[in-house]
Amino acid sequence: MPKRVAKMKYPIGIQTFEKIVEGGYVYVDKTELIYKLVNMGEYYFLSRPRRFGKSLLTTTLEAYFLGRKELFRGLAMERLETNWTTYPVFHLDFSGESYEKKGTAEAVINKFLSENETKYGKDDTETTFGLRILGLITRAKEQTGQKAVLLIDEYDKPLTDTIGQPELQDRNRALLQSIYVVMKRADSSIRFAFITGVTRYGKLGIFSAANNPEDISINHAFANICGITEPELHHYFDNEVMEFAKVMNVTKDEMYELLKRKYDGYHFYPNSEDIYNPFSLLGALKAKSLDNVWFATGTPTYLVKILKKKNFDLTKFNNDIIATSESIASFGNGEENVTAALYQSGYLTIKSYERDSNAY
Repeated sequence: MPKRVAKMKYPIGIQTFEKIVEGGYVYVDKTELIYKLVNMGEYYFLSRPRRFGKSLLTTTLEAYFLGRKELFRGLAMERLETNWTTYPVFHLDFSGESYEKKGTAEAVINKFLSENETKYGKDDTETTFGLRILGLITRAKEQTGQKAVLLIDEYDKPLTDTIGQPELQDRNRALLQSIYVVMKRADSSIRFAFITGVTRYGKLGIFSAANNPEDISINHAFANICGITEPELHHYFDNEVMEFAKVMNVTKDEMYELLKRKYDGYHFYPNSEDIYNPFSLLGALKAKSLDNVWFATGTPTYLVKILKKKNFDLTKFNNDIIATSESIASFGNGEENVTAALYQSGYLTIKSYERDSNAY
């Protein structure tokens, strides 16, 4: 009787590292890059389009700093890490909510604080969000003997959701500033801080503090920390591509070319290797169909608002846009930079780099 081969479990829509590992889903091992990241610095910011793996990366960092060694069995981290220190981790996740109504951002932050105050205690004199977070980080260090780890996922959502609502957006901006300034005040009690988002609000205050995070969004060393590379596709999914080829009635090599033409081509650094959109690629492999999966679910509403506001005609868009690294990295507070909005949301990518003019 022929041996039955287990079907691959695709982690589509699953953003928690623990759930992927314990559920037997395929995990493309990024832990060697994560080890490099945590040992090279302390404060980082990463911008990537929606559904590109930012939340999975954040929860992988969370598992690592919680000392969950058992979850990294068989991965690069298992051979690289020898200490497995357990740190107090504060994970503030802004995804999963719409911030178009007043009070939503406050409710999300208050829930995060209350849950952690149950664990580490609360001082009644801490009456603001900033003071409460500062108190938590300080007490966590005192109680555990270890510095705290601060993970903030989709930090910009309370701002991008409120484009077109200047009063509410300003309210949310002030709220976020009161939180992010804590990184400066609590520096001596923080071991590591990692912040993700789609956009980079240059005037939010988070990037101008004394310990401003290193922006690795356009960094050759971490260009493929999210997404799937060509070698990873061949290593992890070769059998699945072969099965897909049978469904499409093409050769395996032809199937690889079809996938490359459809889902490859993201570049997050000049001359970096091509990166596949993981949500689109995994969706195609599971369904055995070359659909526009990401477009249907990954287009952010803020981009539509910006294009309407600027009366921007995509049908007349020139594919050969020239932009500086500064212009595509900083989204700004006025949502006036259409090129940056299209790049950061995943509709533009870096094709080439002109060294003399520092332009893409």
